[in-house]
Amino acid sequence: MIKFVSIKHISMKKLLSLSTLCLLAGIAFAQNNAPAEVKTGPVMTLSSDVVDYGEIMQNADPVRKVKFTNTGTEPLIIKNAQGSCGCTVPLWPKEPIMPGESSEIEIHYATDRIGQIMKTVTITTNETGVNHVLQVKGNVKPKPVDETVPTKQATLLTPVKKQNSNQ
Repeated sequence: MIKFVSIKHISMKKLLSLSTLCLLAGIAFAQNNAPAEVKTGPVMTLSSDVVDYGEIMQNADPVRKVKFTNTGTEPLIIKNAQGSCGCTVPLWPKEPIMPGESSEIEIHYATDRIGQIMKTVTITTNETGVNHVLQVKGNVKPKPVDETVPTKQATLLTPVKKQNSNQ
């Protein structure tokens, strides 16, 4: 009787292992055969949604470029691109971008403004219900003062001559 119980115990282990294996195989098979969702229409895929000017000097190069690709199945048309203020001006291609093709958007920032850059550019395309927002960031440092020509200053030995205002 003891041998019969141990054989029955071994059979239960095999049955449990086999059931677990079948369950896992069924789950794996169900996941692999799920139909992939195919996006149709135009799809704008940006290389980055951040335009980082970094630390730049006042009046430095104001242009940065953002590349994008139409990863959709129909031509992509950029309807509008709008900066969050007048100091951030985007320029975009006006012609349709065909599926698989790439292009770029130029961002012009007014680098004569000193201080932190924290702006956005909102891009409106012919994609259904999608607007893309680029974050524009950086810091504009003041240009160093050029003091190559000394200014005329009075000293004890050489006083500055006053101009006669009576003339």
